[in-house]
Amino acid sequence: MKLSNLKPATGATKSRKRIARGTGSGRGGTATRGHKGAKSRSGWKSKRNFEGGQMPLAMRLPKVGFKNTDKIYYVPMNLATLEDIAKKYSTTEISLDFLVEKGIVKKTSKVKILGNGELSKKVTVTAHACSASAKQTIENLGGSVNLV
Repeated sequence: MKLSNLKPATGATKSRKRIARGTGSGRGGTATRGHKGAKSRSGWKSKRNFEGGQMPLAMRLPKVGFKNTDKIYYVPMNLATLEDIAKKYSTTEISLDFLVEKGIVKKTSKVKILGNGELSKKVTVTAHACSASAKQTIENLGGSVNLV
């Protein structure tokens, strides 16, 4: 085998269509663009999502949903939930790291303590926010609330 003998397999290569190279080529004249109109001219470009004058899909569908980037979204945690967590894991200190470790909240989520439910024993809670009633209930039992 010599380098001068190498050639691609039969049918592996095709010659490209030579458009607009005279009438003898079979693709001259209008150069496969049809007759007249904007599409036959150079520089023609369709608008994005243009559907030929039909109402576009993006306009036909209902517009729903909005996420306010300025609002802080908290994971609510009631006193009853804290009571259950303290009993289940027999602990008096509930921190964000503890909640993440046990899989109760995600690492990126922010936790707010709310005052719904009863608390029977003293607990130390670390959270991002706390309601006034929850803080009062926890402190009345001798516990404390640390805000991050």
